Formats: sequence, structure tokens, C-alpha cells
Amino acid sequence: MLLDTASLYFRAYFGVPESVRSPDGAPVNAVRGLLDFLARLLRDHRPDALVACMDADWRPRWRVELLPSYKAHRVAEPDAGPGGVDVEETPDTLAPQVPVIEEVLDALGVARIGAAGYEADDVIGTLSARATGPVDVVTGDRDLFQLVDDARGVRVLYPVKGVGNLDVYDEAALRAKYGVDGRSYADLALLRGDPSDGLPGVRGVGEKTAARLLETYGDLGAIRAAVDDPASALTPAQRRRLHEASGYLDVAPDVVRVARDIDLPAHDATVPGAPRRPEALAALAEHWGLGGSLERLLSALGENAGR
Repeated sequence: MLLDTASLYFRAYFGVPESVRSPDGAPVNAVRGLLDFLARLLRDHRPDALVACMDADWRPRWRVELLPSYKAHRVAEPDAGPGGVDVEETPDTLAPQVPVIEEVLDALGVARIGAAGYEADDVIGTLSARATGPVDVVTGDRDLFQLVDDARGVRVLYPVKGVGNLDVYDEAALRAKYGVDGRSYADLALLRGDPSDGLPGVRGVGEKTAARLLETYGDLGAIRAAVDDPASALTPAQRRRLHEASGYLDVAPDVVRVARDIDLPAHDATVPGAPRRPEALAALAEHWGLGGSLERLLSALGENAGR
């Protein structure tokens, strides 16, 4: 089980009231919400391995150099972070909770992995490519639908409301929803565009049109070849708009497709049956008032280990 951690704690933050606070009055809604998410995931899916995948760089410079609009609207302070890394706009009461989440995961012994210059999506893509058995990717980010692969047992668990209500995406579910399989989803996404990621897409090409083009031609390369083929079935408007977007289409695949072979630190993905650092965890629980959320997660970990 691979967790798109930031996606999940953002959902926890907006799904749990900010009135959930520590003994000293600091909001811990994202922390406690994420712990409850994890407990439910463990109970419902009983994974053999678990990795919390992290954004070491939420807006990698190499992607921005290819497409300057990439996530540009989400930058709070350009180049304000260490080494000139852009700072993402984050709610004031969420940002202080992220280090607490990291400390709790480390004390529990849940593998937490990031890679310099890459997003969590790229960590997930690499780990799923290296996996020798079925993989569940837990994310609220549609970009990772491109990893769905029935032959390799890779599916996406997409939270609809919390993690108690998940849409499970395999190849059949993707085709039913979007008209494409996992292999074609990245091409669909870049043709359609995505304002939340700063992807302009091709003007006049929405989701349904993109799916029809992919069904007709097979992939982005074949669609682009059809632009220069007078005998192709593209409409004049489609031909013109795809031609006008040629500069974007030159770079978009490298921006949208997740990396599948990046260097990752050594790690132990075994689901812990008990906390790795119980004293540190107890201190965190007391200071932040993690209460029942942590207790439910510890119980779920014990049940998972004893199955």
C-alpha cells in the first residue's frame, strides 16, 4: 500500500473540524484525521507493506523548466525555501501539523520516503514499478490513475468521503469513467488539461474529445502524426488546435508522466506491529493530544500483524 501522504493529510485537514486541538490549543485535525485514515485503511485492506510517500519537492525545477505554468498558481513565496525551492501555499493552521505527522509516522515505524527533486507521485511510480505483487495506491490525485495496470495488479483507491468510502480504480473502472485505460490516462490528462496543476491542455479538447481521439489513434504520438496527415479523420478545428498547441505537446508528456525509476533511500516497508520508538510516540501523543485516533491506529496495526 502506497500512500500519497500530502493528498491524504490535506483531505484530513478539510474533513476534520479545526476545533480538534491539542491540550495547549494547537489544531491537530490533520494529524488525527490522517491517523484515523490509516487505521481504517489497515482494517479494510490488510496490506503486507506500507509506505508513506512524501513530496521532497512538490514543484520540481525540471518540470517547471519544461512548463513554467506547472503549479504556478499554488506558489506562496517563489524561491523562498531552502536552495531556491518554491513554497507551496498551505493553510496557516495546516503547515505546523506536517512536521508532527512526520514525527508520528517515524515513531510508529511506518516507512516514510521522499526523493530530492521529485514529488510523491514519482516515488509512488517507482515503487509500483518495482513491486513484485499487487499494489494499492491511496490518493485523491487523479494523476496517479496512469499507474493502474491489471496485469501487474496496480489499482488506485480514491477517497470519495474520508477513507471509509473509496472508489477502487482498476482498468474496467477507468474505462467506464474516462474511456481510457491506465496506459492512456496521462495522454488524456495532458490533452484535457488540469487547472489545478497549471496544465493548459489543448484548446477545445475536453475530456470526452481527448478520449475519442485516443480511442481512434491509440496514443499522443499517433494523434500528432494525424495532424500532418491530410487523409486523417481530424476535423479542421482539431487539426488547427493541435497544431497551435505543438509547443505544449512537446513538453507536456515529461511533465505529466510520473517517474518510474528514480533513486530511493533504503527502507523497510513492513507494516509495524508495534511502535518502533514507543517512548517518543507516547510523548507525542501526550503533547499533541492524539488520544483515540492513535489508539485506533495502534489497535489496527496489532490486528494487521496478528492476521
